[in-house]
Amino acid sequence: MDPHLTRFLGVDLGWHGKPTGLASLKRSGAALILRGVQRVEPVSEILAWIESETADGTAVVGVDAPLVIPNATGTRLAERELNRDFRRFHAGCHPANLGRPFAAHVTGFSRALETLGFAHGAAMSRQQPGRFQIEVHPHASSVVLFGLGRIVKYKRGLRATRAGELTRLRRLLLERLPDLDPPLTPKLPPVPRRGPLKPAEDQIDAVLCAYTAAYWWWWGTSRNRVYGSGAEGYIVVPQALSD
Repeated sequence: MDPHLTRFLGVDLGWHGKPTGLASLKRSGAALILRGVQRVEPVSEILAWIESETADGTAVVGVDAPLVIPNATGTRLAERELNRDFRRFHAGCHPANLGRPFAAHVTGFSRALETLGFAHGAAMSRQQPGRFQIEVHPHASSVVLFGLGRIVKYKRGLRATRAGELTRLRRLLLERLPDLDPPLTPKLPPVPRRGPLKPAEDQIDAVLCAYTAAYWWWWGTSRNRVYGSGAEGYIVVPQALSD
């Protein structure tokens, strides 16, 4: 394994055959550099991109999708715990169980990552060498990292409203990420004046997923919390620093 190659990937996984947003960060000393963002659809192309971006170095893939779903019905422990902390920010999770139509797709993607050597990273130690996958939740990450009183609501509503909120999220990433530790000065796709917003949304979300993966590797449990468990399903979320 190349000790000088450390990559952090974000996967805003498209469900039901929809395109997936992808982002790749690399470690450069005490900072991060955005290698690129894109959006692809076939799972085979997503996996090929992950292999090409990570080569044989240390890598953490942050996926916005349930990766471990052992429960046939109901809600996972991870969602119940996260919802208790983040519902007041409007950042709660939808329930994941094996009866949901997306379950086979997302757990199959996780198994494909395991085949590529990406073990689940719920219990990984800080800056541990290796290849790991973790489930992330961009809404919760944005609340903590940017100190928000409520999530940025760019997912639903009229196009003009969603465009304004997505522009706000983009500005938060551009203005706040360079001041975090580790710092990242990203170049993000613009929010289009006309036409679909989803391509830009997916790629911007992917950058936030990748940064969450980097933050987990960088700081471990000293500045992150694992909701749930590796066996029952888990979500990694940054924690606010205490005064």
